[in-house]
Amino acid sequence: MSTTSQARQRITSLLDENSFVEIGARVTARNTDFNLKQTQTPSDGVITGYGVIGGNLVYVYSQDASVLNGSVGEMHAKKIVNLYDMAIKMGAPVIGLIESSGMRLQEATDALNAFGEIYLSQTFASGVIPQINAIFGNCGGALAISSSMADFTFMEEKNAKLFVTAPNCIDGNSAEKCDTSDASFQTKETGNVDFAGSEEDVLNSIRELVCIIPGNNAGEYDFEECEDDLNRTCPSLEASIDDPAVALTQISDNAVVFETKREYAKEVVTAFIKLNGATVGVVASRNVLYDENGEAVEKFDSLISANGCEKAAEFVNFCDAFEIPILTMTNIKGFKTCKCNEKRIAKAAAKLTYAFANASVPKVNVITKQAFGSAYVMFNSKAIGADITIAWPNATIGAMESKLAAQIICDAQGSDAISECAKEYDSLQNNVESAARRGYVDEIVESADTRKYVIGAFEMLYTKYDAVPDKKHGTV
Repeated sequence: MSTTSQARQRITSLLDENSFVEIGARVTARNTDFNLKQTQTPSDGVITGYGVIGGNLVYVYSQDASVLNGSVGEMHAKKIVNLYDMAIKMGAPVIGLIESSGMRLQEATDALNAFGEIYLSQTFASGVIPQINAIFGNCGGALAISSSMADFTFMEEKNAKLFVTAPNCIDGNSAEKCDTSDASFQTKETGNVDFAGSEEDVLNSIRELVCIIPGNNAGEYDFEECEDDLNRTCPSLEASIDDPAVALTQISDNAVVFETKREYAKEVVTAFIKLNGATVGVVASRNVLYDENGEAVEKFDSLISANGCEKAAEFVNFCDAFEIPILTMTNIKGFKTCKCNEKRIAKAAAKLTYAFANASVPKVNVITKQAFGSAYVMFNSKAIGADITIAWPNATIGAMESKLAAQIICDAQGSDAISECAKEYDSLQNNVESAARRGYVDEIVESADTRKYVIGAFEMLYTKYDAVPDKKHGTV
């Protein structure tokens, strides 16, 4: 199969059958330096147009590596910018299928300006329409910045490369030692990529994502007919809540769950689900990671890292921008404690706190087990704007675990006094009833009834309007 047919075949495989309409097919390079005049540049190395996915309008560009290695020059960029202009006007996502050597050196300053124009278009589109990138070959240098400006990024697991600086150009490193450009590194270590898999898996995942998120920020809820019982119970929910990726399949309509950045900061799960036919964004703290066989493969002790805070903050910001209601499943008692994490945790936690507090969409918090300290306050607590807080009967909510609190309160008073103080602290401060009496919990419900209560809360919040101070934007 030729590379040209690969670029077109990706579009064909992505879109609904026979729905693609090409735009700018006759555009070629204008620059004639370095013998470019003698070089054929059909479509200037990028195929652009529009089509539908599951009946949803999308705009798509696919870079053609057979034309000057898919490099980005003046006309190549103009085609992408034109696509963005149309997508913003029509309120539809832009999907970029990336395989490029990067900047076209023969066009020098024209190519530099071309990237700047793409960046500007992406900036204007941010928070207005979803931007999705899928990397199938090289995506380096200036193009890596463009890809990272997208809302969601996918990578083909074997041939795709994402880098600002190539692995062999990093001091003391080589691709053999640590391939910082490959899909594994970019999904697990950097969090730049949401999903890595085969080309077929990547394209299928994009189709799934497009069908679950809104096409723009117009604020009109995209409801589907819900065939799932709105009042059904989830009897196994409490047993599986330690891994929300498993538990959410029970809560969501027909078990629909689309998880983002699943390989990164695994102590936090960010995912889209369906409730009563509407898309809801979920941020949930994870205690245990189970494999496909139900075996525990990793534990997190209800602690959140700086990476987890940043992952969640980005997700919350996306949901807020596109009017997607937010559900949190809280089981958290503190922050990860290590020197590396301490370097960034204060600022990262501040970003997550700000994201939740700043979000004006409907927000529901379900406290499932533990909710302690400032980590709990940060995690969509009522204090920073949760509209409805639901707790399970055995949840514990407070400043810290009772044994630790008792050791501080009854310092030097002996073990018996400390034990008695811990019991009293549990009764007076950490008890879910105590939190409810103080108004920090709105409802205490059995775990099996979580789905119907959450659906009811979001139905009530459907017309929510949240007035915010007049400002250009925040700075956190």
